[in-house]
Amino acid sequence: MEHEPIWFVQKAVDTLGLDKVADHLGKNQRTIRRWIAGESKASKSDLMVLEQLYLQFSKSPPRNNDFTFIDLFAGIGGLRMGFEDNGGHCTFTCEWDEYAQKTYRANFDVEHELAGDINDIIGDIRKHIPETPDVLLAGFPCQPFSIAGVSKKNALGRPHGFACKEQGNLFFHIASILEELRPPAFLLENVKNLERHDKGKTFRVIMNTLKNELGYKVYPLVIDAKGFVPQHRERIFLVGFDGETGFSWENFRHPGPDAKKLKDILLPAGEVEDKYTLTNNLWQYLQNYAAKHKAAGNGFGFGLVGKDDTARTLSARYYKDGSEILIDQGKGKNPRRLTPRECARLMGFDSPDNEFVIPVSDTRAYKQFGNAVVVPVIREIARIMKTHILELKKRRDPACTEQYSAQQETRITVNM
Repeated sequence: MEHEPIWFVQKAVDTLGLDKVADHLGKNQRTIRRWIAGESKASKSDLMVLEQLYLQFSKSPPRNNDFTFIDLFAGIGGLRMGFEDNGGHCTFTCEWDEYAQKTYRANFDVEHELAGDINDIIGDIRKHIPETPDVLLAGFPCQPFSIAGVSKKNALGRPHGFACKEQGNLFFHIASILEELRPPAFLLENVKNLERHDKGKTFRVIMNTLKNELGYKVYPLVIDAKGFVPQHRERIFLVGFDGETGFSWENFRHPGPDAKKLKDILLPAGEVEDKYTLTNNLWQYLQNYAAKHKAAGNGFGFGLVGKDDTARTLSARYYKDGSEILIDQGKGKNPRRLTPRECARLMGFDSPDNEFVIPVSDTRAYKQFGNAVVVPVIREIARIMKTHILELKKRRDPACTEQYSAQQETRITVNM
């Protein structure tokens, strides 16, 4: 941070207004005044968030707003980035984790409501989202459906999938919002294992809800991000439209599995701090652990990779030991973890003209990137969805109200 804190906070307040600064940081106005008066100090991460807001306000060119969207279970904004880059304008965000909110605010000008727990808005959806968006985006929590999540919950004797009361029922909150707002389009994202969970029953319930109960045209596809980024990362995407538009996944352009390698995202060796190199004890432990499971015929172990390789899937547990992606540093030196900046690059959050702001600790950053979407994949999905979004938006123009009403009546009749 190059700015002297008190001066910069005062400058930001003078430029943006006290209310906007307070809202963006999630602080009350008295706290901001105390910073300016020197009665308390703003944290480094708060100043980073404020600096990014100031830069966005003073330098960023206005975006073309071709359509609107809401960002549910937003995480650190990967879905938002992909759709903003294709002309979308976000009008509402919901993310319960306060640290993810901090990262989100550091990278986006949040002029709308940034809600916390989605349970708090379900009872009065229109109060929080008064205008129907053109698109609903939701990367709803995947742990109840992931292989790792199911295995862990089974071991602990806990329910998973829809039986998981804390997370599994969140899909039905999405369904409620779709029913109430009736946006022309949606994009849902989850782990590949969603299709196979509970012998396919979970996925059948989801598809039945979206297609038969809500009447959307739904197009699911599992996409491997390998090639968009140097990481093998399979996720299922469900594109939905409120009407037939001729959408097809055939228009999705994949760069090919070998388009990117780790050398494209790794920092120069001289820029990586020693703290990311594994200690002798940890490196020995991981080798012993891998040997033990190999002898037992299991596939568990670390993932040692070089600059010309593709990484395994980055997970939220990466902060623990980094074992799924260890960078080979040559003979005589233990391997190292990826740095948070390299994780930002591995997930496609960094671009040539924009370095993603990371205002949280390494541990928090690893969790956030491990739970995120791969931005270039979302950008391509948004590209192929856009024409169809605009077509449905046009149909809902007042001049097309009569035609749209007739379509809705047909849909309701079919679903009765």
